[in-house]
Amino acid sequence: MNRNVLISGASVAGPALAYWLGRHGFNPTVVELAPALREGGQAVDFRGETHLTVLERMGLLPELRRIQTGGSPMCFVDEDGRTLLRLPAEFAGGEVEVLRGDLARVLYERSARYTEYLFGDSISSLDETPSGVRVDFRSGASRDFDLVIGADGLHSNVRRLAFGPEERYVSHLGYYAATWQLPDDGCPGLEKGSVGYNVPGRLASIGVDHQDAARAGAFLVFASPALTYDRHDPEQQKKLIGDAFSGLGWEVPRLLASLQQAPDLYFDSISRADVDSWSTGRVCLVGDAACGATIGGMGTGTAMVAAYVLAGELARAQGEYRAAFTRYENRLRKYARGCQVGGDRTGKFLAPGTAIGIRLRNALLSRRLFLNGMLKLGEKVSSTVALPDYPAASRTRG
Repeated sequence: MNRNVLISGASVAGPALAYWLGRHGFNPTVVELAPALREGGQAVDFRGETHLTVLERMGLLPELRRIQTGGSPMCFVDEDGRTLLRLPAEFAGGEVEVLRGDLARVLYERSARYTEYLFGDSISSLDETPSGVRVDFRSGASRDFDLVIGADGLHSNVRRLAFGPEERYVSHLGYYAATWQLPDDGCPGLEKGSVGYNVPGRLASIGVDHQDAARAGAFLVFASPALTYDRHDPEQQKKLIGDAFSGLGWEVPRLLASLQQAPDLYFDSISRADVDSWSTGRVCLVGDAACGATIGGMGTGTAMVAAYVLAGELARAQGEYRAAFTRYENRLRKYARGCQVGGDRTGKFLAPGTAIGIRLRNALLSRRLFLNGMLKLGEKVSSTVALPDYPAASRTRG
């Protein structure tokens, strides 16, 4: 009953959901706009009992521990490179930290035996019928599915098609973030982790690869009202970044020079998504599409938890999607929003708007007692939901 499920998005939530649906006997199909799995990306982390329990039930915890980065210590410096603040690896890295590309690969490999993957395509229209959803694809193909799940991030295509325009659901939080890979000689003499330089409202940082010290990535954040730009025009985005950081010292001129040749620029607003109901008819949202934050909202861990619960509730309801969607949202909405709140503070933490704000952040986090309190709060927030033990999740993992 309602076993054929189309999932949009092959980053984290999509393959995780496909894995669990396959384990429960459903037939998942994942469509992904990119021509292949996206490699690289920033590190993502898991912390607290709830996150680790889902990874353990999925059989992923040993493998992720094997490929983990070991955490990413953070250091803030002045224009001359003198250290102002050091933060330990667990502050940003949680209990298990891996590169997003590595996590996506592992999830794809675990779900592939159950899942049909359609790369290089996307959904162009959805038409719900009494017996299912008629889906038209950008490639020109049309197919019928019982259910459609949007696991396609903050700028969800499924949410736009089924729920309405993005501006109804996504709120700009006053900052933009950019990241790209530096040339192999782009980080001489830097230690593992990230080193950042602040002026009011701006952060420029370099993060060294955890496996290859010759490789590094740039990560920049700047305060700005909402900008109008083409999300598919990297040259326009490079100009916005260059204008925001023009005239700054430290390593900023070198970073901006490398930006002009960067083939892998990621640029986006720091925003959050708030959707009144995570489902409409036979269409449901999971992960950042439903309740996401660009950075700092524990979105990866929440997505893994949500995929586990959504698949489990569909199985428990034997495909009766209305009851399953309702129970899924009732279980997780409060939890997801509690985690999401951390993203509201990310821009202000990384790039305080005033010189006094920068000094205050550095002073507070230099106190071990205050730092430990923040770490414990993060673990507590990420573990405020009890996970049901769905039957198929108890069997030997494939």
